[in-house]
Amino acid sequence: MITNKSVVMKNRLLFLLFLFLVISGCRQKTGNGKITEELIPISEKALNDTSSAFYAHFNEYPQERSDLPIGVFDSGTGGLTVLEAMLSLDAFNNKTGESGADGVPDFSGEKFIYLADQINMPYGNYAAENKTEYLRELVIKDALFLTSPPNRSKLVVIACNTATAYGLQDVSKLFQKGETGINVIGVINAAVNAVYDGSSKDDSIAVGVMATVGTIASGGYERTLKEVASQRGYISPVVVNQGGKGFAEAVDGEYDYIERSSKTVRDNYRGPAIGNDTLSINPDLMEVYNFDMSNNALLVKKKGAKIETIQLNSPGNYARYHLVNMIDKYRQKGEKIKIGKVILGCTHYPYFKDTLEKCLGELRKYSKNGIYPYRDLIKEKVEFIDPARNVAIEAYNYAREHNLLNPNGVTNSVMPYITVPADTLSLDKLDKAGNFKYEFKYGRSSGTEKQDFSVVPFSSKNINKDNLSRIQTRLPLTYSQIKSYTE
Repeated sequence: MITNKSVVMKNRLLFLLFLFLVISGCRQKTGNGKITEELIPISEKALNDTSSAFYAHFNEYPQERSDLPIGVFDSGTGGLTVLEAMLSLDAFNNKTGESGADGVPDFSGEKFIYLADQINMPYGNYAAENKTEYLRELVIKDALFLTSPPNRSKLVVIACNTATAYGLQDVSKLFQKGETGINVIGVINAAVNAVYDGSSKDDSIAVGVMATVGTIASGGYERTLKEVASQRGYISPVVVNQGGKGFAEAVDGEYDYIERSSKTVRDNYRGPAIGNDTLSINPDLMEVYNFDMSNNALLVKKKGAKIETIQLNSPGNYARYHLVNMIDKYRQKGEKIKIGKVILGCTHYPYFKDTLEKCLGELRKYSKNGIYPYRDLIKEKVEFIDPARNVAIEAYNYAREHNLLNPNGVTNSVMPYITVPADTLSLDKLDKAGNFKYEFKYGRSSGTEKQDFSVVPFSSKNINKDNLSRIQTRLPLTYSQIKSYTE
């Protein structure tokens, strides 16, 4: 006689078997034996659907690749800092490949394609809006632009921390499944390796990580910092994270986060405000923030002597706000190890490295009632780690090892592209600056063939003057390459 208990046990076993088969069917083994997820839908289209706009024609990839360009993409113009590092790199002897400068840029004679996915930035907000799948699709679209006809890159660099955190594996799988032989390099591992280069294995270290909210939410930096410490035999570091709400957006002039002509607080502001979470402006820290008050850089609304509302209205103030909040958060944790390294985990942040350095110096000197609350939390000399140089070195080593360097190149060239709204898009989807409205940008879903944006060369019409001036001042090699497009 079969008991109820036996029936229940049998049903449970059948269910577990069914669940195992379902999970197994949704997974595949990679060449190294690891289990990985199936390709996302857009990658499937790129490989298998010849009727799709995303079909990549990877089977037609040129066999001889040394004269092909290197592809670089970011969610905006911030990734130009990585391109500048590649254009200026002189860390090797070009004839022998050995370490050591020889007075000749290592990528001398190489062609580059740069894609700024400006209209879809910031990538860091998609995860917070539960649009991670759409973000992953955007990253694949960026990679496809750089590897599909008429653009064929011999190497792809993801110059975006958020895109690396959420999309690096997707791009790697696409290239592997398509048997392209194309390698993809991201920025996170490059930055983490830079933390340990020059550090003693016997020292405990504290690392600050400034990145977009999405990058921090992914856990990519903290996880990689601890994994690499274990791999390289270092003591696991103390990590303090700061999600840079609005920082990258302010650098690129996104209307929801900065409007320099505003003289009073505005209703459509989405940047940090007074509140109760770790991304809020703390009125008690106004002395510590030491915000720039000139030229509408800070918008304040008061009721009597009490501050009701604060809105950041300059990239420099975003930089100050996020750095102070990170250090104050570390103070509240009660940690004793001094912070000696800060990762600039977004390619937009190095533009304001000088502001960050100045702010750290002010924090060390700040005192109240004879007490120095931050002095013992910060080393006298803090290293700001910009992953760009390490990415450039990794790219050079890979290109040389795989015979991808162009032996016939004479001068560098850069073909810069940027995304803009599609001509067919209705104007009600755009803000007054001509960018996607926030609700439209983060309200879209993946899986459609319809394109709401297009890709065009750089021009003065699609890059704002402040941003262009910053590129000219801080990235001279890049500016000299893109100058003809922006004029």
